Amino acid sequence: MGALLVLLVAYLFGSIPAGVLVARTYGVDIRKVGSGNIGATNVLRTLGWGPALVVAFFDVFKGGIAVLVARALGLEGWLLGGVAVAAVLGHNYSLFLGFKGGKGVATSFGALLFLDPILALWTFPIGVSVTLLTRYVSAGSMTGGVAALVLSLALGRPLWEVATVFLMAALIFFTHWENLKRLREGTERRFGERVEVR
Repeated sequence: MGALLVLLVAYLFGSIPAGVLVARTYGVDIRKVGSGNIGATNVLRTLGWGPALVVAFFDVFKGGIAVLVARALGLEGWLLGGVAVAAVLGHNYSLFLGFKGGKGVATSFGALLFLDPILALWTFPIGVSVTLLTRYVSAGSMTGGVAALVLSLALGRPLWEVATVFLMAALIFFTHWENLKRLREGTERRFGERVEVR
């Protein structure tokens, strides 16, 4: 029962829509501008670096704090992995936004950072490098998901952790399905492009 409560709290914490809340302070509904996504990338295109960094920090933090609290309560193994995934699901399908949300990349990274710091710090530069080389955040995000899974296998991580990373990577690909289509069509927005706020 205690484990289920922790999973629920992780989901609820992940559900807090930082992008929507930060953009609202600027009089903007982030869901109605740019890509309509609530994550830091759309906030960057719409409102600039300051608000985007606040959103990115909070989205990373809510994935990490879920794992940190679960560990403090003695959860390990499959349950700990479940907490990480629950936080990401909360971000992607927020209770406060009618079960809609973001793409879960920052929250996945935050969960992985506290779950396995070494794996996260090996994965991060790979994703960032692809983003900078291609100027597509979506490409960097999906590459990072694949890299995390491959590295978890290469480093001999336990099955529960590999399964957790697989689920988080799968969620990243699922939420980026439209981005994949736009990448194939050559219509995907590039990193650094601004959108007009009306």
